[in-house]
Amino acid sequence: MRRGGAWAWGFVAPALLLIGFYLAYPTVQTIYLSFMDRRSEHFVGLSNYVRLLTSTAMLTAFRNNLLWLVVFTAGTVGLGLLMAVLTDRVRYEAAAKALIFLPMAISFVGAGVIWKFMYAYQPPGVPQIGLANQVMVMLGQQPRGWLVERPWVNNLALIAVGVWIWTGFAMVVLSAAYKAIPKELLEAARVDGATEWQVFWRISLPVIQSTVAVVATTMIINVLKVFDIVYVMTNGNFGTEVMANRMYKEMFEYQDFGRASAIAVILFLAIVPIMLANIRRFRRQEATR
Repeated sequence: MRRGGAWAWGFVAPALLLIGFYLAYPTVQTIYLSFMDRRSEHFVGLSNYVRLLTSTAMLTAFRNNLLWLVVFTAGTVGLGLLMAVLTDRVRYEAAAKALIFLPMAISFVGAGVIWKFMYAYQPPGVPQIGLANQVMVMLGQQPRGWLVERPWVNNLALIAVGVWIWTGFAMVVLSAAYKAIPKELLEAARVDGATEWQVFWRISLPVIQSTVAVVATTMIINVLKVFDIVYVMTNGNFGTEVMANRMYKEMFEYQDFGRASAIAVILFLAIVPIMLANIRRFRRQEATR
């Protein structure tokens, strides 16, 4: 037994060393730096956290991250589920799914550049080069500054880009779960007189609810780290600041490593409960099998 245990530790040790070097050490070092001053020379206690949690910029970032959390997660999961059900019934399912999944092949920076042109604004009376304002003019409306109208229009315009990118991923995962539902179960409900709406809400959705939870958890973790889209399209200006973008500014623009590390710790603490809840849900699911 002792020899077997030594062999086991011999196999596990390289993985533990890699995890310790690439995950545990940076985490501990970041927590340590969050209690130091901007040059990481003097201990300042909780002052970085107090200043962050009371500054207007960070309060705006918290509000926007919360808005992203609600709208982005609901949008990606809801549209992904809708597309999974609808594409399952069309003749050219593969082509439809490929088209919806296509934005995932574009980098977030590239998507931000594309949508910045889509939201381009020109004053009334001047030809519009942005598709969104071109449509507004065709409908007899005035063009809008989609990326400068605060606080909701510009934030929702940015969130729409994130939904455009991630809906394809949600659709693919949910479609796999939807196709795994036993057809006999659905047919039995239809034979008993259930409408398609009742079949979906009372049979399909409960069966795939664990997959919906996984996709929603993934989207929540993604949205807490959102950075590229905001950085490329507004850089957090006009009330669109988010936590990750603020961390980048503190680190590379203001050279304040203490506050940047404190934001990283706050982001880490926000994500940990979601990951733990996901792990507990996986364990319960495995226990019931």
